[in-house]
Amino acid sequence: MLKNRIIPCLDIKDGRTVKGVNFNHLKDAGDPIVLAKKYVDDHADELVFLDISASIEKRKTLVPLVKKIAKHINIPFTVGGGINELESAEEIIKSGADKICLNTAAVNTPTLINKIAQTFGRQAVVVAIDIKKTENQWFVYTYGGTKKTDLNPINWARKVENLGAGELLITAMDKDGTKEGFEVDYLKKISSQVNIPVIASGGAGKQVHFKQIFANTNVTGALAASVFHFEEIKIPQLKTYLKTEKIPIR
Repeated sequence: MLKNRIIPCLDIKDGRTVKGVNFNHLKDAGDPIVLAKKYVDDHADELVFLDISASIEKRKTLVPLVKKIAKHINIPFTVGGGINELESAEEIIKSGADKICLNTAAVNTPTLINKIAQTFGRQAVVVAIDIKKTENQWFVYTYGGTKKTDLNPINWARKVENLGAGELLITAMDKDGTKEGFEVDYLKKISSQVNIPVIASGGAGKQVHFKQIFANTNVTGALAASVFHFEEIKIPQLKTYLKTEKIPIR
């Protein structure tokens, strides 16, 4: 059985880690390098760094920061934000990242998924899908959650898998920062429709929320931000709890 992963996410804006609620009301959460080193010490399985305003501001991800992060950590890390061409992805991988995360660019230029997968292997391609329910239907959102598309998340998940994505990062926007629990029911549907690993994001607030997502879906990664940044949940204790609850964990 594939063991589940605990993944802190660092949303980066202006070189600092920030965190908000429902993609809004951002507040400072600290230095990303300091946090990254702490998470290595805490035995996080992977890290995700998202330059959250890069797509909106139409600029590239912060390469110097990626290089600094690579020097200080020894666990896999994924970088996303503003990567909209093969050259950008190549620059990020060469700077030390293990995986590229595409969201808006994947929707705007789906062939980019295949190009990066063919160049670096599909294990290096994570497609992030931001989802929100509107009038009783789920839709994919882009540009940091600011633009609604007509895409159905399950159909889009299947398509990006066929295009070469090696992993999905699904964020339920209405759950983001609420600490009310993951979007278990819909993530169960998505994760049962694809054959690649799925990371759940949005809503973690208690240890039991991690148990619920792992026990009731095919999700194999659970991502959280503020509860880890502000030590409301400590990763070593969370892993101990999950093991006692018979959840396979790294």
